[in-house]
Amino acid sequence: MDQLSRYSDPAGKILRMKRCGELYPLTRGIYETNGNAPGYCLAGAIFGPSYLSFEYVLSFYGLIPEAVYTYASATFSKKKQKEVKNHFGRFTYRDVPPDAYPFGVVFRKENGYIYRIATPEKALCDKLYTMPPVTSQREIERMLFEDLRIGSEEFERLSTDSILQIGDRYRSNNLKYLMKYLRRNMR
Repeated sequence: MDQLSRYSDPAGKILRMKRCGELYPLTRGIYETNGNAPGYCLAGAIFGPSYLSFEYVLSFYGLIPEAVYTYASATFSKKKQKEVKNHFGRFTYRDVPPDAYPFGVVFRKENGYIYRIATPEKALCDKLYTMPPVTSQREIERMLFEDLRIGSEEFERLSTDSILQIGDRYRSNNLKYLMKYLRRNMR
């Protein structure tokens, strides 16, 4: 609206720009001018603060074999899950604990866009946090290698130290057993 304030009817101008493909709505009141922009670059602008994580990032880094087409992001203290569908794809948002939120997140710059994305270790912790709780190291091992289908070679490449640094911040059984599993099997 600020950019179009010189028009007598800025809302009408926005409507005309949307109709002719000059503006693409991301969510109410937020637009993108490039219809070919990658969705992952836009996820943080739709609902935030947030960063890309969960199964999207696990797939992005090649930790899980499935292709993931939903841009899944982590938020904190929103107390609700959110889903947005638009021209660029499907975007989902869910909370992680505020104590864990800022750790293991990096900024990336691509074609003039800056976005936040979890490290592979952080994405794994976020994903495990949202899954049904386990009660043993054997169950966490099954969850990692059977349920999530993480390859053992890919798992070996993860930084144990990174996971141990942030794992306690979740206060989650799944993370507690993951850290026990890592300590027992440390390389």
